[in-house]
Amino acid sequence: MNTADFILYRDLPHQDVFTDMTWVMEHYEDEFYNEEDKKALYFECVNALVELAGHYGLEGNLWHAYLAFLIANGENAFSTACEVVGRVNGSVNQLAMMDFKVFKEMFSFDLACLDQHFGTQLASVLQNYTNVNENSKVFNKRIRDRICELGRNLAKAENEEAFFQIVTDFYKGFGVGTFGLHKAFRIVHNSEEDAQIVPITCTEHVSLDDLVGYEIQKKKLMDNTRDFVEGRPANNVLLFGDSGTGKSSSIKAILNEYYDQGLRMIEIYKHQFRDLSSVIAQVKDRNYKFIIYMDDLSFEEFEIEYKYLKAVIEGGLEKKPDNVLIYATSNRRHLIKESFDDTKDYNRELHSSDTVQEKLSLVARFGVTIYFGAPDKKEFQNIIRNLAKRAGISMDEDTLFLEANRWELSHGGLSGRTAAQFITYLKGQQAIHERKKG
Repeated sequence: MNTADFILYRDLPHQDVFTDMTWVMEHYEDEFYNEEDKKALYFECVNALVELAGHYGLEGNLWHAYLAFLIANGENAFSTACEVVGRVNGSVNQLAMMDFKVFKEMFSFDLACLDQHFGTQLASVLQNYTNVNENSKVFNKRIRDRICELGRNLAKAENEEAFFQIVTDFYKGFGVGTFGLHKAFRIVHNSEEDAQIVPITCTEHVSLDDLVGYEIQKKKLMDNTRDFVEGRPANNVLLFGDSGTGKSSSIKAILNEYYDQGLRMIEIYKHQFRDLSSVIAQVKDRNYKFIIYMDDLSFEEFEIEYKYLKAVIEGGLEKKPDNVLIYATSNRRHLIKESFDDTKDYNRELHSSDTVQEKLSLVARFGVTIYFGAPDKKEFQNIIRNLAKRAGISMDEDTLFLEANRWELSHGGLSGRTAAQFITYLKGQQAIHERKKG
């Protein structure tokens, strides 16, 4: 057995390990092949599995975890149809069942047979592998755990039908491939190729409850996002206002809130707006909901990238797909810097009002605009109070507020960001004090 025996699960990542390992499983007792060559290939496979374990954080039964990794990353007609929605109808199920029969044979193989034949003690290590740390270079602990759990569940499957059900349940709950296993992405270019969507492996796990205040703003954002995720009409969103007030944190929080319901986020920068059409083309046929996220969005007078954004949001010949929305944050209400020349009567341009309208029309393409204003002194103190309580800061309130007021005067003024930085400082000081006491 090797990947050539698959109908759907072909061109898999690291499939050479599968091909070599299954060859050893089929031929280890075959006297036609040189014994030392077979043993050497077995050792190479073990080495490859251990290297993959270090790269992806896999543990437990490494052979099963590797097979589960292949299934979790195998993007094909069957797996992409099942992502988010689960089991589907059609002839593709019969083809998938054929592939799962091959996979099940590989799960059922007892690695101890290889140890007995080659006189080694590698199987016990492979079947009970403990990794160096919980995270990896590619996956965080959450993703690693899901893949290892999938491997354990598939190893227990009694037959191909049970195997099939476990896989489709996994695709429904977590998706498949890069989009299934990760929640956030960025855009990169390799040489002259189209823009590539690559995962961001370490994201901030923030929730809306972590953002003190701004209840109306958070509800407005949540309501629009919930409509989007649940398949109802929803609008593009612009969060604007003072810096450090939680605009970016709010968008990160809704990603964490709705990731399990199929929400994904792609971060894109101003210089990459030319790639917007390519990015949308790559995601429009997937079952996920994608938010294209633009942080700190603004344009100077000489910059024309906003024209690409306008065309993509609304105005081009191709309709923006229903599974894509654009969320942006900005400190500017109108996004594009306006000069006095844009409005004064003696402007050299004959139709100066057209210039102004062209610049303002970008904001009009965001159906929901949400204002985040800087807190007043009372609101700032409330933020400090709540953050200090969560952080376990042991300081009386009067002293806390006095120190916070001193901090904000030299660290950017009244804002949620300033408050969070102050609490971080206090936590560091408290840790130093406790260490000296100990």
